[in-house]
This record gives sequence, C-alpha cells and structure tokens, in this order.
Amino acid sequence: MAKYTIKDVAMEAGVSTATVSRVLNQSGFVSDDIKERVYLAVKKLNYQPNAIARSLKQHKTNTIGIVIPDISNPYFMKISKGIEDIVQQKGYNLIFCSSDENPKKEEKLLQLLFEQRVDAIVLATAGGSENMVEKINQAGVPIILVDRSIDAEDQKFDFVGEDNIQSTYELTKCLLEQGHRFIGVVNGLLEVSTGRERYEGYKKALEEYGIEEDTKYIFNGAFTQDGGRKAVDYFLNFSKKPSAILSFNNIMTFGVLLELTRRGYSIPEDIVVASFGDIEAAQLLKSPGIISVVQKPYEMGKKVGNILLKRLNNEQGPFIEIFKPKLVIPEQNVLN
Repeated sequence: MAKYTIKDVAMEAGVSTATVSRVLNQSGFVSDDIKERVYLAVKKLNYQPNAIARSLKQHKTNTIGIVIPDISNPYFMKISKGIEDIVQQKGYNLIFCSSDENPKKEEKLLQLLFEQRVDAIVLATAGGSENMVEKINQAGVPIILVDRSIDAEDQKFDFVGEDNIQSTYELTKCLLEQGHRFIGVVNGLLEVSTGRERYEGYKKALEEYGIEEDTKYIFNGAFTQDGGRKAVDYFLNFSKKPSAILSFNNIMTFGVLLELTRRGYSIPEDIVVASFGDIEAAQLLKSPGIISVVQKPYEMGKKVGNILLKRLNNEQGPFIEIFKPKLVIPEQNVLN
C-alpha cells in the first residue's frame, strides 16, 4: 500500500502544502470549501500525518510519560487513571512504563522517554536515578514525582505523596494499644522514601511506648506479593509467633493474607493483620477484617494531572501536595 505524503494531499485537493498544514493543525484562516476539499483528500488517500515531524515543528508531542515501579499494582494504576482523566481533556496521551523496582531499568526508561520528546514525565521512583532525573529537569522537561520523593538538597521537584511517617506511626500505635508486643513487620524497600518513612513511623511508635525493637521480627518483603507470603512462612517458624503482622504496602499484605489463609489461619481471631493500604481481597474475610491505612490514589493522580497542566502552561513551582491517609480500625479482638 502506497504511503502518501502531505504533498500528495495538496495535489489531490488542489491547494498548497501550507494550506493542508493549516487545515490539519487548525491554525490560521481557511475557507470551509477548502477545508472540505482537504479533508476529502485526506480520507481518499488515507493520509496519516507524520507525528514525529509535527512534534519537531511544534516543539511538543502531546504525550506524557508515566514511570511506575509495578504496573500490576492497583494503587499505581488508580494514580495513573486519575492523571489520565485530567490530562486527556486537554489532548494529552499517556505512555506507561514499569520499572519493576529496578533502578537500572528505570534509568533506561527515563532516557527513552526523554529521547521520544515527551512533554513531561511522572515518576514513582525505584531509587538510584537521581542524576538522570536532574539531567531531564535541566533540559526543560517537567518531572512530577508521585508517591516517592528523591533525595535533594532543596525541594526543586513537584511532588504528590502521603504522610507515611505519621500514618505508619498511628497504624503501629493501634496494634500496641490493643496489647500486641510481638509484631511481625513486613518491610518494604529502604532504598525508596516510602520504605524508609514507613519504617521510621513504626520505630517512632515503639519508642513512644518504650519498647526496644527486635529486628528478628522484621522481614524484607521488597513491596512484592511473594515477599508477603515468605514473611508469613518466616514468622510462623518462630517459637514465639507474632500475634499481629504489620505490612507496609497493599501488595505485600495480599501475599500475607494468601499465605495465612492457605495455612488455615483465621483473621483476626488467630492473628491480626494491619496494612498500609487497603486491599479489595480483605472484603472476602470474615468481619471484622483487617486494620488498614486507606489511601486515595485516584485523588492523588488527579492532583498530579492538575500539576502537569500547570507545568505545561509554564507555571512556576514547585507544587507540593501531601495526602494524609485515613486509619480504619474495624472492631477487633483485643489481645488478652
């Protein structure tokens, strides 16, 4: 099949290439009769404009890159949906990338998006790509950080995140107030801000209660479902098993629930589960279910979308928004 050019469209319509360009880009005055002739020619030839050439001329591609650590995680997909619902109203399209919590892959993806001339990038970082982020930012491409911040001497980047320290402090405090002293903690990745901050919130609650941390009860789940399952296997081998398991994200919590259910444990009668992030699977449990910090990923995504539009309209930042997740405590069996 022949691939027609803008010159072919102009010849078919009997106009200049400049006129075809004005019609297709909806710029400048063109009579209705000329417009109709151009559109008929485009349809007849099945002409497809060269997006790359157009972006070079207009200095924009109307695309936004989204780099998240786990594209299968409902939390990050809800953030992405919130972003999309805002920016698509202004004609922007999203390109989704998953770093798989791999800093090297993340850096390559950032470089690829930069080379593809995206208009902006949203990043939930796996850590370790600070130099690439700085390079892209200095080149004039807006970068909005979501969920996870990066280490920087000053707050130069836009950021939408959560109050991880306070929320995890309250989550841990809830367990301590119920009488739990042997708490199995399923930790995330300390290389990223969310992992460090949630761990800090946990330790803050222990210190307030004068309880010395026993690192034996800390398991590195690396923000994965398999990590949650392995954590349960690890804790249940203890002679003094934990009376509660505290998981620092929804995916790890799902793994915890799967493994406890597989082993025949009843929640919360046999063991209490507390989670940073609620999960839909918890609704299948017998009441009262699990203690959780309920996040607002869709609302976070909408906030990111609005910041993107401000940046793409050349508004100056940085724009910072910190959400405060809500602690939900169903009626629980308090430890005797």
